[in-house]
Amino acid sequence: MNSAIRIAIALLAVVVLAALPWFGSDVIVQFGISTLLLAVLAQGWNIIGGYTGYPSFGNSTFFGLGAYGVAVAMVQWNMPFWVGMVFGAAMAVCFAILLGLPVLRLKGHYFAIATLALAQVVAAIVSNIPLFGQNIGLVLPPLNNDAMFYELSLALLLMATLTVWWLTRSRFGFGLIAIRENEEGAAVMGVNTTLYKVMAFALSGLFSSLAGGIQAYWITFLDPASAFDISLNVKMIIMAVFGGPGTVLGPIVGAVVLSAVSEVLSSEVTNAAGLFFGIVVVAAVVLMPRGLADIVHHFRKSGWRYFVQNIRAHRI
Repeated sequence: MNSAIRIAIALLAVVVLAALPWFGSDVIVQFGISTLLLAVLAQGWNIIGGYTGYPSFGNSTFFGLGAYGVAVAMVQWNMPFWVGMVFGAAMAVCFAILLGLPVLRLKGHYFAIATLALAQVVAAIVSNIPLFGQNIGLVLPPLNNDAMFYELSLALLLMATLTVWWLTRSRFGFGLIAIRENEEGAAVMGVNTTLYKVMAFALSGLFSSLAGGIQAYWITFLDPASAFDISLNVKMIIMAVFGGPGTVLGPIVGAVVLSAVSEVLSSEVTNAAGLFFGIVVVAAVVLMPRGLADIVHHFRKSGWRYFVQNIRAHRI
């Protein structure tokens, strides 16, 4: 399939998705907003986790900072929504840069553990600041316009996806991949690994914060527990890994598939939904540890042996 056909298919998909609010039900539109925002988070994590190879558990912190940026601007300062988006994004990027300089010196599970505590620390700080509403939280002015939130979420996902696509063709992206494969070798080849990692962390935090800002205005209520929920970080990682980390469309596919599975299980199986959802995720990790994107490249050649080879290669 040549590039022209791929671009045409992508544009057609964007047009269909953009038109969804005009022919879809309210339930479908609300599901679409939630799924698109999760896809943005998965795509943002993909920059630092999939391309740079640093498994961050701190992206929910950036999500919370973006959400509080919008809430503080609109509730406490009576400023418009877009000012809050800029304020939240600025807080997240500055925090990512200041934090990234020391934390990104760690590697592997040490880095994961260090970022895991970030959300709880920031939540504790926010809960003691009157400007942020402390533990009570903030109530944003309601806006009954799901179509607008849907289009904003879709536009943000397009922006994040185009950024990841640019990474696959830019010197900066090649540097991140080199760091993921062999950081010491990348440094020897002249890659400023510290600068590249911090920039990737900040870029990942930027998209997470923008998604948090849209979510806050859509839900209209914010408190530290919901803004800095660590389970949200787990979701974005699972979706990115399920779809295929280090790929352009993998995180989006993972977010859509797992969101749909979760929604069906929640409505049909109710109490056992969490159990079945967990089984689906575990099975996916065992049978296709490189995600759905890897199946497209290898399943045609090896068939069902692809899954057998994965079980043997990644057995516990």
